[in-house]
Amino acid sequence: MRDRLRAGVAIFNDGYYHAAHDAWEDRWLELKSGSDDERLLHGLIQYSAAVYHARERNWEGAVGLAESAGGYLAALPADYRGLRLEPVRSALAQLAADPEVIERRSPVRLEHEGSTPTRSDLGFGPTAIAAVVLAEEFGFDEEPIERARAYARRDLEAGADDSLFITLLFDFVREDEHRGLVAQRLADHVGRRQAREADVDGLF
Repeated sequence: MRDRLRAGVAIFNDGYYHAAHDAWEDRWLELKSGSDDERLLHGLIQYSAAVYHARERNWEGAVGLAESAGGYLAALPADYRGLRLEPVRSALAQLAADPEVIERRSPVRLEHEGSTPTRSDLGFGPTAIAAVVLAEEFGFDEEPIERARAYARRDLEAGADDSLFITLLFDFVREDEHRGLVAQRLADHVGRRQAREADVDGLF
């Protein structure tokens, strides 16, 4: 839960409002309807959607989502799962009353565990989630990114602190200007690892 929550928070704080919900959605769909965790993620998903619609000037959609998101978050503690909810609830009330506020000021950034994390603040777990989310957002082939994530986890579990897969996943998430180049390098290294594994399998 923490990794998915933090990945979405960082993506949201960096301004990728449409993408942020993808970090939360898979976990949200697994949760029991009406549970506190489900209400938290449901509210955050609708907050990100409300901001996205407001920025697209879909005022009616933004208002409806802001009102609904506020309802999901209303009964949760002020600091739930390390997320400060009072600023979010206030922002949602303002957005519902005046969706055009989004044209005058940036959305309230999400505070998690005492800071407002961005992609550059994420550890490996949230970064691995963000990599697949951003691959989809920017139209990259997700399959090599997902394989690179699996290889990175395997390297991490084996104690390898110099894994190229780990390094490249961090670069893919953080380096906007060079993301295409990093994606190509990841795909190349995934292909090489797969070829090595196939050669080893062929020996037995």
